[in-house]
Amino acid sequence: MASQRTVVVLGASYGGNHAARILSQSLPQDWRVILIDRNSHMNHLYVLPRMATLPQHAHKAFIPYTNILTNDESSPRHLFLNAQITSLSEHSLTLSKSFPEYGIVGAEGEPATLHFDYAVYALGSHLPSPINLWGPVCENDEGKAHDGSKASGIRWLERFREYLNATRSVLVVGGGALGIQYASDIKDVFPSMHVTLLHSRSQLLPRFDSDMHEEILSTLTGMGIDVILGERLDLASPPKETMSEDDVPERIVRTQSGREIQAGLVLLCTGQTPNTALMQSVVPGSIVSEGPAKGSIGVKRTMQVGVPRPHDVDSLPLSTSSSGDSPEQDEFDGEFDGEESFDVPYPHLFAIGDAADAFGAINAGHTAYYQADVAANNILKLVAAEHDGTPLDSVELEEYHPGEPAIKVSLGLHKSLYQVQGVVGTKTDVTEDLDAPLMWKMYGIEPTEEGMQL
Repeated sequence: MASQRTVVVLGASYGGNHAARILSQSLPQDWRVILIDRNSHMNHLYVLPRMATLPQHAHKAFIPYTNILTNDESSPRHLFLNAQITSLSEHSLTLSKSFPEYGIVGAEGEPATLHFDYAVYALGSHLPSPINLWGPVCENDEGKAHDGSKASGIRWLERFREYLNATRSVLVVGGGALGIQYASDIKDVFPSMHVTLLHSRSQLLPRFDSDMHEEILSTLTGMGIDVILGERLDLASPPKETMSEDDVPERIVRTQSGREIQAGLVLLCTGQTPNTALMQSVVPGSIVSEGPAKGSIGVKRTMQVGVPRPHDVDSLPLSTSSSGDSPEQDEFDGEFDGEESFDVPYPHLFAIGDAADAFGAINAGHTAYYQADVAANNILKLVAAEHDGTPLDSVELEEYHPGEPAIKVSLGLHKSLYQVQGVVGTKTDVTEDLDAPLMWKMYGIEPTEEGMQL
């Protein structure tokens, strides 16, 4: 196996698993796919807020990585490795543990090293604290840290529910899908809970149709949730300790305008940070330095990691700042639309999903899925060209073009709102588990209640 050429896929979530599946089905016999993830099971992130309020369904959110790779059972060549990636270079990486059965080891005293020919970087983003299973449940949490296993993930969600049981009021900061789902789920499960949703903008889900905002706002206020728009939490102002009327510890926090909000539990649902430190060590010029995509990896439409050409910065269009000041030159924000704007220093490195700044595409599982199609198919084309002796720079590669933003967000336990291809609609037959078992089928597993417990 050591003599086989290798494509590594870093991260096995929505995009990474799809890329690995395509590659394992179509690579030549002398190539292998190695899929690496620090979690033993796929964490179905979109149902975690629900499972944190109803942990009896938590086992359905963790899906085994058993049926992703297409292998010949008599001599499997494609591998899934449950390990953390500790460093990355142009053609190799190191792991948190060795796999001697596969020849993946390091020199004496050195970390396990894996050499590769192509890489798909699908490490996503660092999640906000309310769904970051690798962090504490809240700042006072003293539970054991997550070890990447299903059992510890379930226990994390159970601890979250314990904190909800012990409080009388919750402040949710951030009016994106995560904050909306948390606020409405908590209020539906705990009708007497005082729930406040604080959002810095005047519109909820501002990238979507205003009808989405109106329906969400109407539903949340109808549930008795206090929605505060156009104000930011003052993170520099330390909270004051206080007690509720029935002697439950609470805190008083302030907004930047000076408004005070009292809550027993504060959930910061204020966005994600791209997990790109490993790529920064290899191609530092690919990391977006300014703008809304700051910290993500610039890519060409082929999903190859790209570095902006310096001379193109001067040709960027002028834009007007949101404060109403006069037009000024934007710094590179990763959203160049011209294909000549990027150089590709390492054509064998690809990036997809939340880690990539892909021409305005929203961070979502379905986005990563379609980007994985492009990246995997382009790797297959380049591998085929190598076998045929065709010059790689003459290969016509596929390009990624994002579609219209699409979303589905739950509004309490049994209602959801969606926007797909510009059409806004609601559903009122939502199941308690948000149909989480359907995702198991996408991972090649027929879900049963007994099987999902494993």
